[in-house]
Amino acid sequence: MVKDTFFQKKVTLNAGGKLIDLSIPKVMGIINVTPDSFFAGSRKPAASDAVFMAEKMLSEGADFLDIGAYSSRPGAEDISAEEETDRLLPVVEAIKKDFPEAVLSVDTFRASVAEAAIKAGAHIINDISGGNLDENMFATVARLQVPYILMHLKGTPQNMIEHAQYEDIFAEVFDYFAEKAYRLKELHVHDVILDPGFGFAKTRGQSFELLQQMKGFELLNLPILTGISRKGMIYKTLGGTAETALNGTTVLNTMALLNGTSILRVHDVKEAVEAVQLFEAYQEA
Repeated sequence: MVKDTFFQKKVTLNAGGKLIDLSIPKVMGIINVTPDSFFAGSRKPAASDAVFMAEKMLSEGADFLDIGAYSSRPGAEDISAEEETDRLLPVVEAIKKDFPEAVLSVDTFRASVAEAAIKAGAHIINDISGGNLDENMFATVARLQVPYILMHLKGTPQNMIEHAQYEDIFAEVFDYFAEKAYRLKELHVHDVILDPGFGFAKTRGQSFELLQQMKGFELLNLPILTGISRKGMIYKTLGGTAETALNGTTVLNTMALLNGTSILRVHDVKEAVEAVQLFEAYQEA
């Protein structure tokens, strides 16, 4: 049983020596250094394209940039750690060079890739597997003393669809977070962000149920990241495609803000920033 007091409410994040206030929701822009991510508009395999995208997102108000070199869409092809590193590091280095003040997150479940990216100038580790796919991840995060995004996932990107079975999805995800957050605290990891993992080993119905109950995660006193941008739970419900899912993304991002999220992870920064601005005006009225 996790004690109510094992975390104090986190409202700040220390990323690369920069203290970020999470009492006002923040926006994280997605840059995929992959040839096969589910949304074609986010694929920026060349460093020059990724730098252009970074400039656009930062100008639109992104607080973080999340760079990934391993496609985690359902059934995606597995690639080696070496190939992932070779894709990722030139982009991290190029963005860091052109935008030294940008706060960079790396989307990887491999400890070796994460460490190489942090040494290249990134600040945050975003692990879709919550440490399940690399037993060295938690110790690496603790040694590097960087913020860690802890996502819920069962199985792997290749087989996660088979694992979308729950008796009580909220209770299972909550217990997963509580146990892993406690382990990270024991390792003196000071900044942990929780990501429910919408669409990862979850049906559309399960993802909507989790979104509806998301406020319950506030009992863990940790910031919540919501990553639902252009996902199947939106476009399959509406009968469209990832390319037509921007309006639906904004609607669900707004629901996530009302349910307590601290960070929106998105493909479309301008629209998410506007959603946060309107949410803040609504809260202050």
